[in-house]
Amino acid sequence: MGSWNYRCLFSLSVFVALMFVFIYNSKLWENNHFPRVIPNASVLAEVCFQIVSGENFYPAYSLRTMTLENFTCSQYRVQNHYITETLSEEEAGFPLAFIMTVHKDFDTFERLFRAIYTPQNVYCVHVDKKASETFKDAVRQLLSCFPNAFLASKTEAVVYAGFSRLQADLNCMEDLVASEVPWKFVLNTCGQDFPLKTNREIVQYLKGFIGKNLTPGVLPPSHAIGRTKYIHQELLNAKNPYVRFTPKLKPPAPHNMTIYFGTAYVALTREFANFVLKDQRSLNLLSWSKDTYSPDEHFWVTLNRIPGWNRSSFSPGSQCTGQRLRIVKCRHIEKENGKEFLVPCQMPPGRATSELSNGMIWKLCTEAAMVTMCMASASMETET
Repeated sequence: MGSWNYRCLFSLSVFVALMFVFIYNSKLWENNHFPRVIPNASVLAEVCFQIVSGENFYPAYSLRTMTLENFTCSQYRVQNHYITETLSEEEAGFPLAFIMTVHKDFDTFERLFRAIYTPQNVYCVHVDKKASETFKDAVRQLLSCFPNAFLASKTEAVVYAGFSRLQADLNCMEDLVASEVPWKFVLNTCGQDFPLKTNREIVQYLKGFIGKNLTPGVLPPSHAIGRTKYIHQELLNAKNPYVRFTPKLKPPAPHNMTIYFGTAYVALTREFANFVLKDQRSLNLLSWSKDTYSPDEHFWVTLNRIPGWNRSSFSPGSQCTGQRLRIVKCRHIEKENGKEFLVPCQMPPGRATSELSNGMIWKLCTEAAMVTMCMASASMETET
């Protein structure tokens, strides 16, 4: 009997001890007493600065913090693994400028911003006028933590495939040209963009073009001719803004320009950016493009091929073989028998449903989609 009591008492003691160890370890984890490996020297330096400055640091957080509500900017940069020092002399000598045109999904935007952020670059963010106040405040709060990032001084109510989309990029470009950062190239991005290369790899890739712009394009395919042949109207309906086709013909392009068709996402030198903003030929083309469909897909590539400039890295109509720099979610809507279908690439009417059903996302794209592939963008869904 006594032996049985001792066994019960021993078992109970072991159980209590194990429970104490479990609870104690849980409290340690909650209180962030477990140090984390800090993989980046610049992050380590900022952590040391935080400690010396008497700020709180929470080393056990492994998930990225998506809000600044409970963190200082310094803590936020550390917890989200931002690069806070230039990582190479090559990158320091070749700063880039980024245009970011966004309107929703703050988490997605923050991931993109974190992926392309380095302290030697400069970033202009255009937030759609129609975006929610919550989204606008979140973007504003994030950018306040980075001295080389700012909101566009002028904003647009952006309509997909409308002139306002191009104007949003130009607003940021104007701000970036005025920046004191000596950037070499400007790259425009959307909220559903994501880089496939590191900043250093992008720098090395762009340096290989020796001052030429990346505006791949072709002469307009048959299904795209109507975009600039007829007048289109941008309608700001509160629920569903869109660009409406009209049967009214447009006058010819100014200066007898040949209109090319290409990707809306480009990489442009600072010299060309100044040309875009100040040259009369550019300003006239811009004015002419206001009532076209998706002018950002012809504006850059056409300007880059006018006689006397022609600083393109790709000859007109050529098949380009380039390194893939980014992936962009995009969508194209085709109608067949009165029904709308989401098409991964720009395809001729009448082929959409069969190609979707067969899962042919890449192989059956026309040259209209080829230019997006040249820019190394994977077309999957849309920036709406």
